[in-house]
Amino acid sequence: MCHDWHRGWAECRGRPLALTGGTGPAYGESGGSAMADTIRYQVSDNVAQITLDDGKVNAMALAFFEGLNAALDRAERERPGAVVIAGRAGVFSAGLDLKLLPTLPPPALARTMVAFGRIMLRVFTFPIPTVAAVTGHAIAGGAMLAFACDLRFMAEGPFRLHLNEVAIGLALPTWAIVLAQAAIPPRRHTEAILHARAFSPEEAFERHIVHGVARPAEQVVEEARAAAAPLAALDQTAYAISKSRHRAMVVKWAVEQLEAEIGALPSRATIK
Repeated sequence: MCHDWHRGWAECRGRPLALTGGTGPAYGESGGSAMADTIRYQVSDNVAQITLDDGKVNAMALAFFEGLNAALDRAERERPGAVVIAGRAGVFSAGLDLKLLPTLPPPALARTMVAFGRIMLRVFTFPIPTVAAVTGHAIAGGAMLAFACDLRFMAEGPFRLHLNEVAIGLALPTWAIVLAQAAIPPRRHTEAILHARAFSPEEAFERHIVHGVARPAEQVVEEARAAAAPLAALDQTAYAISKSRHRAMVVKWAVEQLEAEIGALPSRATIK
């Protein structure tokens, strides 16, 4: 059965599954154009690089999702061989903007959280190979974005890769658990997902959560791009279809739960 709310399961139309972007009401609030300017897109050697840099901690809100969707839209139009998603030096992303969220009226909060799930699942199902250059801290939503990518390389340093939701009293949505389970080896699921364990770059590498640690840290984008190069040589059609089929069942499950779980969000006062 097709699901119209995210423009349909592409498999229903005989194409690889993908969650596409959008610039409707759910994406056009909270200063979208200003935030979109902080997400840069460039291509060289058949690898597109999406760089997140708001000058702070790359906090996520509707405008962030709008900018990332626009960058992914461009990649789908231009069809580079692979995509690298990088942060700014010292910070990949600290996750959702927890200063803004408690100020939002309930409908805007719900739209933000639905957009959050949609964009993360879009990265997870993206028909082009993706590599995360984790340039520093990747906390909560930042960790989810890294987990949504096919490969992850992390900068050395005093940084954390951390799903901290349970520690701060928030239940992880099904879609976030799907991303974490895909990126984290099964024997590490309990400590990472349920026990909210924070990992240093070296610990994440030892546990096979990231595929490499860049030394020095400034080399992380170059290492991610080097890993993306052989992926760019793969047959794109075969890759997209295989990725869609590989992840279709868990994504279908996550999408079916997304809006119901948003309806069970805690009150704004509890989001801190």
